[in-house]
Amino acid sequence: MCGLYASIGLAPDPARLDMVAHRGPDGRGWQEFASPSGILCLGHRRLAIIGLDESGAQPMTEESRRWHIVFNGEIYNYKELRGDLEALGERFRTATDTEVLLRALAFWGPEAALPRLRGMFAFVLWDDLEKRLFAARDRFGIKPLYFARAQGGGLAFGSEIKQVIGLPGLPARMNLARIHDFLLWGIADHTAETMFDGVRQLRGGECLVVQTASSGPAELRVRRWYPLRSADPMLVLDEAEAGDRFRDLLTEAVRLHLRSDVPFGSCLSGGLDSSSIVCLMARELGGAGKPRTVSACFAEKTVDERPFMEAVVAASGSLPHWVFPRPEDVFDQASEITWFQDEPYGGTSIHAQWHVFQAAHDAGIKVMLDGQGADEQLAGYHSGFGLYLATLLRQGRVGQVAETIAARARAGVPIGGQLARMGAHLLPTRLAQLLRRRRAMGADWLATDAFRPFSLAPSPQDLAVAELGLPPVTDVASWCLAMTHASNLPMLLHWEDRNSMAHSIEARVPFLDHPLVEFSLALGNTHKFVGADTKRVLRRAMDEILPPLVRDRRDKLGFATPETEWMRGSLREVARSAVEDTLARWPGLIAPKPARQLMRQVLDGSGVAGPALWRIANLGIWGKRFGVSV
Repeated sequence: MCGLYASIGLAPDPARLDMVAHRGPDGRGWQEFASPSGILCLGHRRLAIIGLDESGAQPMTEESRRWHIVFNGEIYNYKELRGDLEALGERFRTATDTEVLLRALAFWGPEAALPRLRGMFAFVLWDDLEKRLFAARDRFGIKPLYFARAQGGGLAFGSEIKQVIGLPGLPARMNLARIHDFLLWGIADHTAETMFDGVRQLRGGECLVVQTASSGPAELRVRRWYPLRSADPMLVLDEAEAGDRFRDLLTEAVRLHLRSDVPFGSCLSGGLDSSSIVCLMARELGGAGKPRTVSACFAEKTVDERPFMEAVVAASGSLPHWVFPRPEDVFDQASEITWFQDEPYGGTSIHAQWHVFQAAHDAGIKVMLDGQGADEQLAGYHSGFGLYLATLLRQGRVGQVAETIAARARAGVPIGGQLARMGAHLLPTRLAQLLRRRRAMGADWLATDAFRPFSLAPSPQDLAVAELGLPPVTDVASWCLAMTHASNLPMLLHWEDRNSMAHSIEARVPFLDHPLVEFSLALGNTHKFVGADTKRVLRRAMDEILPPLVRDRRDKLGFATPETEWMRGSLREVARSAVEDTLARWPGLIAPKPARQLMRQVLDGSGVAGPALWRIANLGIWGKRFGVSV
């Protein structure tokens, strides 16, 4: 896990590499090459995880001197790949996964090597013979890679957006379409665009080639190297077989993700996903050690999951670390967190996650496993029950519909609300899309000249699905496909990457081991929602491993914080001030009267509390920190 920077046709600027020193405090490397399009620079900040001596320094050069690489991430099957390459005559001089990656790219060719990789990665590879740059990102976009073209045609690449802001002709200016998506829907990272105009990201599963040329700007071409799966189910398994296969795949993923030469631990929220990771870590470690966990706890019982965490700690024999995020730090630290996040973030759960990684750093942990990714591939969000019920009804399974509604009613979910959400998913696709667009028209605080062009734009999910060529969301299978590749997971991975790297910690996500994801998506509509259960296949897989208190829980907090209580309590006045700062910073961007009405309803408790107030406040904090103009 590291930070990288590369540029073509721009003046060498090592300061842009050092902006991300937090991503790599263990080493620094910089090389320059001649190209027909001008100087090419490769820069690297190293966080040493596998192979800790200087032999792992980057940029790393292959023995022929043709290939040079800067790499961020981990190749978890590097030992197996090394064996394959040695059998083919290759010889290695280091014990690092970076050298395995470099030799694999050189031996098989960059695009042919990518499908062999099992891990998380973003890298830039320079071919000094062909004067060609190749860059790629892992299948699901766990590790980031941004790029921008400067005035005059020069190109720059970085692990974080801040590294390319301020290039010639590239000031910090809003991308209003993506700002609108964030403010209205709370969604980001659903397209190749960012909230900064002119800055793009390589999406998960994509690669790019830059061919330098002596006449005109270097040509850049982006293509998808990892084909997206069909939403059609390909596997027909009974519940026992599905659970067994899922457990085997997840166990193997955890085993591979424990490969490390430095101390490791795990985030533990008390939910199914992180608890499964911790319990499997304990089984894999056996007598070799105990998992170390870090958990965020709250005094407010409505969001505190400590009883579930304690059950997992007891069952796994873990060594726990507890942190207690304080409301008074939310706005005090918001500017710093926003700087590391690069873009506005969606709520105070990011603040809590920040403190989890900070505590891990303070405890001397350098690698943290996390449960990110399970909810998207396994339909873990309760908001999907309406879609599940509609799917059952279309299939004529009326009895199952009634049983599910009754089971959820016994768990406290009103029947009327369940029926309404099911009905919304029975509408024709085009009508449902139009109704989602009308939501924008109802947000009167966004009814300004700046945002009016986007009031009838597709919802972020509809937009992302269309851009990637995925099928419209009509059932659980297509919903999981959309959330994994398009609408939800990319944003969560962005937040996790920035919060972990801000504290020089490598975050690993075993649920995104690609054989496991491909198996989950191939289950289609089965073994996910079953009755009142979400993620049924995971529950079955962990039947004898998770403590029953966690395995059988049906509520979902989603790493929540007591945001509403904080906003209406000790943060009331500072939240009000932050919203006013946003309104004053860009007059006319947000309609002040309805925005203040929304603020009063949230802070006074006279209306439904929601995340929109935080988004407005954090937008201004972001604008101030980065000097953003409209």
